[in-house]
Amino acid sequence: MTNAERGMEGGRGAGARVCGPLNQHSAFLVQHSPSVSRGVAGFLGGFTLLNLAGGLVARGFDCNVWWVDLRPLPPGLAWAPLLLGALALVTYAARPPTDRRHRRFTAGAIGALGLATLWNAAHFYALLTRGVIHTRVPVPLSALLCAALMWIAWRAAQRPTPLPPPCRRLTFAATVAACAVALPLAQMLFFGKTDYRRRADAVVVFGARAYADGRPSQALADRVRTACRLYHDGYAGRLIFSGGPGDGPVDEPEAMRRLALRLGVPDSAITLDPAGLNTDATVRNTDAVLRRAGARRVLAVSHAYHLPRVKMAYRRAGWDVYTVPAEETRPLTQMPYLVAREVAAVWAYYLRPPGRNPGGDVAPATYPRPL
Repeated sequence: MTNAERGMEGGRGAGARVCGPLNQHSAFLVQHSPSVSRGVAGFLGGFTLLNLAGGLVARGFDCNVWWVDLRPLPPGLAWAPLLLGALALVTYAARPPTDRRHRRFTAGAIGALGLATLWNAAHFYALLTRGVIHTRVPVPLSALLCAALMWIAWRAAQRPTPLPPPCRRLTFAATVAACAVALPLAQMLFFGKTDYRRRADAVVVFGARAYADGRPSQALADRVRTACRLYHDGYAGRLIFSGGPGDGPVDEPEAMRRLALRLGVPDSAITLDPAGLNTDATVRNTDAVLRRAGARRVLAVSHAYHLPRVKMAYRRAGWDVYTVPAEETRPLTQMPYLVAREVAAVWAYYLRPPGRNPGGDVAPATYPRPL
């Protein structure tokens, strides 16, 4: 054997050694993909049914718009495809149908929801092209959901592949848990980083830490600067600063006011809410102020990770606010902790019993404020 032949033979051996783990990995994915698709289907179907049921007993509970927006349809008509699609998803997750006709019906109902998310994605790009919205993430969540739903529909149309029960249940449970974390994270990334600014009657700015010497923290200063730009650009004629106590005698709203004055906003255009100890307290207090002033449209400013819960809180108070993410001068050092805390906060807020005192937020002022 020549040296060249030995090199070729060695290359084939090395390739086999490299490809072995890759082939094993691919085989693992192929084997577990049915359970993964069923886990995603179970999460989306269960979440949809929970929203539909909760919306019957509590105002603003229905958060199906987090993943599919059928609002162009009349409310009565939007129920039908959501309910049908949710039942198809849950059916496929619980026990994939074996009958060919049943499989096609299930896949069709799931695929119809996929087409709805495709329409949502197209609408997103239409708004982006017209300059109605601005975003740092030019790919909508609905596009990813469309791909997931079409994959689930394709899997549902196939004849079920049996797996050992323990393996199937473990993969299914892990997938559902991953989806429960991924949905709030996706909302923070896709919705939170999208700027929905438009002309409004007021801008509500959520508080963050104020230092003992009265200086606003970076997070607080970023929020105030963003709101002041909205004011100077003519989007609103009133700024409402809401927050709690600071580290010293100067509370958060007062620290916000002082910075706004230095940025050229007149004191007559500023309203302070020193009792905004948490998200719900701010919503409750500003709700009263806005209704007394006869406001119709409101902008809400906070950091991207916080805005999904802000939107949810105002929705439950009867407001459809437009959110504007704070323009960050630099990344917050506490961001990983804040995002992780917010994932739990979103679910705790969403799942709390209807009628609970809105002041009982899951992220009270005793939690560390963003630095």
